[in-house]
Amino acid sequence: MMIQWLLVPVAYLVGSISSAIIICRLLGLPDPRRQGSGNPGATNVMRIGGKKAAAITLLGDLLKGLIPVYIAKLMEMPAESLALTGLAAFLGHLYPVFFSFKGGKGVATSIGVLLGFSWLLGFAFIATWLLIYKVGKISSLSALVASILSPVYAWLIVGNIPIAAVSGMMMLLLLWRHKSNIQRLLAGEEG
Repeated sequence: MMIQWLLVPVAYLVGSISSAIIICRLLGLPDPRRQGSGNPGATNVMRIGGKKAAAITLLGDLLKGLIPVYIAKLMEMPAESLALTGLAAFLGHLYPVFFSFKGGKGVATSIGVLLGFSWLLGFAFIATWLLIYKVGKISSLSALVASILSPVYAWLIVGNIPIAAVSGMMMLLLLWRHKSNIQRLLAGEEG
């Protein structure tokens, strides 16, 4: 039981590692918090450093959501502990203790958490994102639609209240973090 409660703060600390900042430092790129949109995430890293830097950042952000949840799953922790571990990793990305609690928007980390909960659940999110992006060519819209559907997918695929509830919490936080994107979408200015 003690290990379950230790994994939650560890997941938060893992989530607090900013892939964008570390990758930009390693590649000699500007700090993503001071360039482009100011967001330490893969999309902004692509603006300032290109596709390779963005892909590495995306993978890092995804893994910091996936690995803690996967470890909890390997330890056969109950669904509540699994859900809390995923939420902690996600919150670490949004509010990283190592970077003055100013993190990214959370899409890649949420995908990692969902993949940790269930490969099928994570792939449902990714497939939705790809489909919406293919139609609209707007990354933020794709992320928002996939996020809104993720609690429904969690309920249908996993059928577990704690997992569906955490998927819903992540969706609400993703909407909150994308409020400026939503305003631009509604104004027809998001591209």
